[in-house]
Amino acid sequence: VQLVESGGGLVQPGGSLRLSCAASGFIFNSYVMSWYRQAAGKERELVAQITGDGQLTNYADSVKGRFTISRDNVKDTVYLQMNSLKPEDTAVYFCRADRILRYWGQGTQVTVSS
Repeated sequence: VQLVESGGGLVQPGGSLRLSCAASGFIFNSYVMSWYRQAAGKERELVAQITGDGQLTNYADSVKGRFTISRDNVKDTVYLQMNSLKPEDTAVYFCRADRILRYWGQGTQVTVSS
């Protein structure tokens, strides 16, 4: 099983990034996929979730209206489109797969700074 995140980097406040998480080794479309983030010195927190069929999504209040989670069940990939980024969005972003078992990716750093 592998979850490989990509797309992180340094962006100015107000900018955008699109994170990707490529999955392999399990039946992707049967898993709820989530994005979490962990800022330095803070606990890991849920950012967004999407059901296996992509029909239902859930967002942390802090990112509602700015971030969009989506998935491509042909490419076995989940995305996080992040717009209007703020310095407080700076964190390592992780994707997670949940069904009976739980899998984590290794994370990708997002830094929002001028």
